[in-house]
Amino acid sequence: MPAVPAARGSPPLLIRLHANDNVLVARQPIAIGQELPGFGLRMRAQVPAGHKIAARRIAAGERVKKFDTVIGAATRDIEAGEHVHSHNLAIVEFDRDPGFGEDVRPVDYVPEAERARFMGIVRHDGRVATRNFIGLLSSVNCSSTVIHKIAAHFTPERLAAYPNVDGVVAFAQTSGCGMSSPSEHFDVLRRTLAGYARHPNLAGVLIVGLGCERNQIADLVASQGLVEGENLRTLVMQDSGGTRATIAAGIAAVEAMLPRADAVQRTPVSAAHLKIGLECGGSDGFSGITANPALGAAMDILVRHGGTAILSETPEIHGVEFMLTRRAVSPEVGRKLLDRLAWWERYTRGHNGQFNGVVGPGNQAGGLANIFEKSLGSAMKGGTTPLQAVYEYAEPIDVPGFVFMDSPGYDPVASTGQIASGANLICFTTGRGSMFGSKPAPTIKLATNTPMFRRLEEDMDINCGLVLDGELDLPQMGRHIFEHILRAASGERTKSELLGLGDHEFVPWHLGIVS
Repeated sequence: MPAVPAARGSPPLLIRLHANDNVLVARQPIAIGQELPGFGLRMRAQVPAGHKIAARRIAAGERVKKFDTVIGAATRDIEAGEHVHSHNLAIVEFDRDPGFGEDVRPVDYVPEAERARFMGIVRHDGRVATRNFIGLLSSVNCSSTVIHKIAAHFTPERLAAYPNVDGVVAFAQTSGCGMSSPSEHFDVLRRTLAGYARHPNLAGVLIVGLGCERNQIADLVASQGLVEGENLRTLVMQDSGGTRATIAAGIAAVEAMLPRADAVQRTPVSAAHLKIGLECGGSDGFSGITANPALGAAMDILVRHGGTAILSETPEIHGVEFMLTRRAVSPEVGRKLLDRLAWWERYTRGHNGQFNGVVGPGNQAGGLANIFEKSLGSAMKGGTTPLQAVYEYAEPIDVPGFVFMDSPGYDPVASTGQIASGANLICFTTGRGSMFGSKPAPTIKLATNTPMFRRLEEDMDINCGLVLDGELDLPQMGRHIFEHILRAASGERTKSELLGLGDHEFVPWHLGIVS
């Protein structure tokens, strides 16, 4: 994990991340011609904050290293003090020894009686919730409007009599028919819907279908082992009298669930019940220096207390997968991760996607030249504990500790899968300022730098830029994040919740054809 020394007085303009690196990172914008005392450099270009500068002359074809890890090769000679970015840096393939298990270290688990606690909601079957919603699911896009209309009926005024209910939320989706079945896409959709239906943060669930779709409700319920009852109801529009009648029946079904949903109270529970989905979006050159490693430090604490950290976004570990396979508890776990990466290589072949090297405009502007560099920071969110298991998208997570769930890098899709897998809270790092929220599991957003945090403070929960500013070191920031997680899990509202976000971020992964 990188170390950014706490500074006293004015921090240096450049950050040296590892003694073997041939690039430095600009802490703030640096002007052309500017002299850099202590580094023996004179700037040959104007460089934005978070971007890289050649620490010495780099010959054409020479590997460029950041955090002592190869992020590409120089496409031409680069002089000391030059800007190093996508204009003179290209991805190069190189042998990466998976080294299965070589970096596995024993975890110093906290005894159960001494583990951190939060105020959770314990369901009758022992599952623990961090929020208390009633959820509406559509089996197909054709019933999505109906569930939105049902949810819209339950205004804050109508829910005032149920103070322990966080809301009635519609999880509408755009698939469910016009798709190949059986297929991987079909299986993923059903697994995702079922994951939400059984999520502990939903006190009651209503599933609404049209009636003629491929994703038939009766088959969905049976295939996923769901059981209808007073807290899981279903409606089929073609059997219920159409749109108006189904909305009325849905409202009545939710009204019957509300008293039971409200009859809960929070009680102290172990942090071992926390499953945290780890996300990053709008990443920048500081993501791997502040927010991501600080979140990794928080996850190391969580794992020591018996909890679960879920890293995802498979394209965003491409190029640094060895950082995870070397921590795999067995060769089988490590190979499963490599198998998912091989699947992604086939899936994206011939397309101009992130897995093949191209990162988004925001990442580029923030200082990330390619996917290897982005992945280097992204993987840090998982901390340093052993990789216990690898799961497919939306597959129920049943092993505690640090785990990986396969997903795209697209934030709403990745978070949807994590929540379906059982995440009861999301931690989302951002350098450019992603405005993301989620339900029924809330999102905590971590800013990588102070200027962005101050500009978007209404959306950001935690300022990890304090590490860059020299006010906190990474272990201190990790502890701060962990304590914030406990408060959010206990019911403290996140910034995205205060803004009402999360009603439209349910985005199951679309894998197949539309026909």
